[in-house]
Amino acid sequence: MRVPPHKPPSGAFFSSTMNTFSEGQYDAVVIGAGHAGCEAALALARTGLRTVMLTLNPDSIGFMPCNPSVGGTAKGHLVREIDALGGEMGLVADKTALQYRMLNEGKGAAVQSLRVQSDKNRYHTEMKRVLEHTENLRIVQGEAADILTQDGHVTGVVTAYGGVFSCRAVVVATGVYLNARTITGEVIAESGPNGFARATMLTKCLIRLGYSVRRFKTGTPARLDGRTVDVSALAVQPGEEVYPFSFMNEHVPPQSEQTPCYLTYTNERTHAIILNNLDRAPLYNGAISSTGPRYCPSIETKVVRFADKQRHQLFLEPEGADTTEVYVQGMSTSLPHDLQKEMYRTVKGLEHCEIVRYAYAIEYDCIDTLDVLPTLEFKKVQGLYTAGQINGTSGYEEAAAQGLMAGLNASLKLRGMPPLVLERDRAYIGVLIDDLVTKGTDEPYRMMTSRAEYRLSLRQDNADERLTEIGRACGLVTEERYRKYLKRKAMREEVSALLETRADQKIADTLVQKHGQPPLSAGVTYADLLRRGISLWELCDVFGILSDVPADVKLSCETQVRYAGYLKRSRDEAERAKKMEQSPLPADIDYHQIAGLRLEAREKLDRIRPLNLGQAERISGVSPADIAVLMVYLSMHK
Repeated sequence: MRVPPHKPPSGAFFSSTMNTFSEGQYDAVVIGAGHAGCEAALALARTGLRTVMLTLNPDSIGFMPCNPSVGGTAKGHLVREIDALGGEMGLVADKTALQYRMLNEGKGAAVQSLRVQSDKNRYHTEMKRVLEHTENLRIVQGEAADILTQDGHVTGVVTAYGGVFSCRAVVVATGVYLNARTITGEVIAESGPNGFARATMLTKCLIRLGYSVRRFKTGTPARLDGRTVDVSALAVQPGEEVYPFSFMNEHVPPQSEQTPCYLTYTNERTHAIILNNLDRAPLYNGAISSTGPRYCPSIETKVVRFADKQRHQLFLEPEGADTTEVYVQGMSTSLPHDLQKEMYRTVKGLEHCEIVRYAYAIEYDCIDTLDVLPTLEFKKVQGLYTAGQINGTSGYEEAAAQGLMAGLNASLKLRGMPPLVLERDRAYIGVLIDDLVTKGTDEPYRMMTSRAEYRLSLRQDNADERLTEIGRACGLVTEERYRKYLKRKAMREEVSALLETRADQKIADTLVQKHGQPPLSAGVTYADLLRRGISLWELCDVFGILSDVPADVKLSCETQVRYAGYLKRSRDEAERAKKMEQSPLPADIDYHQIAGLRLEAREKLDRIRPLNLGQAERISGVSPADIAVLMVYLSMHK
């Protein structure tokens, strides 16, 4: 089938005489096959929409160009939320895990975060296998050159070879590939991550459509040949028998079957090499001018910024079970190769290391998310969504969460259903997206527990309670997953009921004496003992209860008892905030004509165009006084 001639974009590979041809009619096209693209494509296809995933290289599907891990502080919350909604990341992470650890285990349940060390190649192959066997999904190798629109609506995507995929929705999930270039010392290469080809044609299209485009940067450390690393004198970081990422799974491998990591440190010699060669460091000699991640800085930045520190912590992490490559977590750099080798060899255990893949920094194009709605749809073109690092975020988990939401919202729109916007008190995903579209970001955004004001309610253990019903209503949660959810829900109710029953008085008296606490009154319950600070795990051991209950269900029930007062306060605060969300702001409101608004507030409100008073209140530069003015304006113009 021949399609009407299309004026090609001025890309490097486009010819003005190139013919266009039809690649078929689809519901949606996903541009990119990283973690955002994978979740977006699966969300669309699994909800019954004919979907195309367009990728520069199928060998990069679900690829981990940086650290070989999933989860971490706050990121583990995102993965469990993705899973609870019916996404794929948690399932693949469990299937390809080398090691499990619970971060912040000594702190409260709100900030504990699951992390797995992943087999990098197996993660890619497993995600690719899932995609290849998903009904309604076609994978195509090719570069997106243009996005077609008509009357403000998406109509298709054109490839660099002239193929036209007609569609009603597009999710752009290009990661760090747009006009990417890698920087290592004096050498700058026009390349994507890990030597993959970059994408050169789509940025001009995005600018033409009205997006604001800027440049961000990230980086990665070297990969070492594990045979040349001496771990004999290093501290071992063994795996832990915690709970899995996916609510579909019940157990993790025993500790004896998990792969260990190792801990080492930089030293004064390491720092001296860096400080004596800052003139050759791209971050300090002007070769890199784009904005990098504040919370994952290069080793050069750490040494310069924290000059008082004599050492910095490093983790040696295996890249996979079938490779000797070792990832040096905490030592990202863009120094020249000769300095990298010298620098790494100053570290204990790495004295004779050989580098398999040298470290590099990478710059890429991304957009300003103030141009994006809370559904991740572009404000200026209906049916056009963005997700992942193109939205200015960093990390696989943040990308996957956005991909899921963008794909799901595109699906809901095409099916004529209401959009899905998760509130800040409902999910970390809600916090992530609200931050992006309300506050924007001037640096690669990273999710952290401190960003979530309702984090005590947004724990890993209760992600299914918060989100699985929502995922089912959207058509993404399978019947099998829903049955498991109902089983866990019933189990929570049974455990909560048991905790309110009386404990054996004699055993309870002995237990509190052991903890140096005053004697108990008669009729003490297990919940009373929890409120005295005794852990549920100890109660289970001492009283012989709940032996067949999963760890995260126990944690959920224990938290509900121990923090009942704080949880109620958090719910009350969330309810007050929701009242603001229920006051919509007209789409055509002229903020410049509202008397009483400060100049900065007028400019910010006009730029972001908040949907309601709650969103307006969270905009940086909008004061409580400005909100009061808006409330008066709304009451006068009801």
